[in-house]
Amino acid sequence: MEVIYIILILVFLLGILGMLYIHYYNDLQYLKTKIEQSEGIIDEVLRERYDIVVRTSDIIKTHLKEKKDYFKEYIALKEEKISNFDMDRKLREAANIILNLKNDYPDLQKNEGMKEISRDLNRTTEKLTASIAYYNRYTNELNEMIRRFPSNCIAKVHHFQIKPFFDGKDMNDDDLLDFKL
Repeated sequence: MEVIYIILILVFLLGILGMLYIHYYNDLQYLKTKIEQSEGIIDEVLRERYDIVVRTSDIIKTHLKEKKDYFKEYIALKEEKISNFDMDRKLREAANIILNLKNDYPDLQKNEGMKEISRDLNRTTEKLTASIAYYNRYTNELNEMIRRFPSNCIAKVHHFQIKPFFDGKDMNDDDLLDFKL
C-alpha cells in the first residue's frame, strides 16, 4: 500500500515538473515569436524607408536639375550586407538630407511628391521607433528568462541564446566603447 502512495506522489511531482517545463518553454517560445514579429516589421519599414530615398533621389534629379547625386551611397546600401541597425542609421542620415534639401529649396516644399515623401518619412519614423521599442522590450524579457532559474535550464536544453538589443550592443562583453551617437 505504501508503494502505491509513493508511486502516486512521484507521478504527481513529475506531472507538476512537466507542467512547469511546458510553461517555461512556452514562455520562451512566445518571447522568441514576438521578437521575430518585430524584426519582420523593422525589415518592412526599413525597406519602405529605402524606397522613399530612391523616390526622393528621382524627384531631386528631375526637379532641381542638379548633377549632384545626394543619395548615391544610400541607394548602394541595398548591395551591402549590413545589420538592420546600421541600415537604420544610414537611412536616418538620408532622411536628414531630405529634410535639409526640402528646407533649402522652397520649390521642393511645394512639390506634391515631396509632400508625400515627408508624410511617408514621418509615418515610417513612428512605426520604426515603436517596432524598435517592442523588439528591445521582448529581447530584454527573453534575456532575463535565459538568465533566471529554472527557465535557464530549459533555455540551455533548447539552445536559446542571449539576444542583442536592436543597436547590437552586447551588455555582457568588456567593450566599454560600443556606445555610438
